[in-house]
Amino acid sequence: MQYKRSRNLILLMHVALALLLSGCAGIATRDSAQAGAGVQRIYHEDIELSGRLLVLYQQNEKEQSLPGSFEWKQNKDSTLVTLLSPLGQIVATITVDAGGATLIQAKQAPKYARDLDSLMSETLGWPMPIAGMRDWLQGFVKNAQGKRAAVATGNDATIASDGWQLRYASWQDDFTLPKRIDLNRHTEQAGNVAIRIVIEPRKEL
Repeated sequence: MQYKRSRNLILLMHVALALLLSGCAGIATRDSAQAGAGVQRIYHEDIELSGRLLVLYQQNEKEQSLPGSFEWKQNKDSTLVTLLSPLGQIVATITVDAGGATLIQAKQAPKYARDLDSLMSETLGWPMPIAGMRDWLQGFVKNAQGKRAAVATGNDATIASDGWQLRYASWQDDFTLPKRIDLNRHTEQAGNVAIRIVIEPRKEL
């Protein structure tokens, strides 16, 4: 009987501990959202970012998956994106400026186009919304008037922008940049396209 009581007591202690930890986790989540709400984010015309991405799309009625990483560099007039394989090999280099878009792949002639989505779809098989990502990667979106507005941290709702559905799943510890963004869109060329982006913390110089 004493052994049974001891087991019941231990079980009750485990349940109480689990409830306590669950409550603490809920408090931590709310505190994080409140802390992020108080951070003033600044948009940078010149910025360098890097991270990982996973692209899911359809080609010839088959599901395709493309994991890898990226390096992002932008200034006021242009954007340079380098896509890398999981082993670090360069898959493609994309440059976008006022003259249009250029895509370079290893051992292939550069390809030019005015429309980046068409260029990406025809060459890689899926679109990449680089124009929108200049804002999205920093946690901003353009409103109906074309003005840039900061996305509220802690808000897990889906946001529509430039024909894409954006979900800010998590933020960096200092809340100055997103940590994970999920992009989704249905396209004529590649069916349902999903791009999962994980941004690495910026390195201070």
